[in-house]
Amino acid sequence: MTKIVLEDNGKKGRFVIYDNNEEAGEMTFTWAGKEKFIIDHTEVNDKFGGKGYAKQLVMAGVDYARENGLKIIPLCPYAKMRFDRDESLRDVLA
Repeated sequence: MTKIVLEDNGKKGRFVIYDNNEEAGEMTFTWAGKEKFIIDHTEVNDKFGGKGYAKQLVMAGVDYARENGLKIIPLCPYAKMRFDRDESLRDVLA
C-alpha cells in the first residue's frame, strides 16, 4: 500500500511517497512567495522504479496547488516533462 505525505516548513517542503511504510521517493519544492512553489527535484529510489511513483508525486503537487489556489514552477526536469506532455496540468502552471 502506498501513501503520500506532505512536509512543509513554510520555505521548503516535500511530498514523500511510502510503499508499505518504506520511503520510496520524494518531490521537493521551494516556496516562491505565498501563491507559487517551485518543484526543484523528483526522485524515486531504484528499488521502487517503474511503479509510476514519480508521476504520483507530481500529481500530488498538482492536486495540492489546485486545492489551495496555487501555481507551480516546474524546474525539475521530470516535472517539467510532465507539464509539457499533459495539457490538463496547465491550469496550475505559473
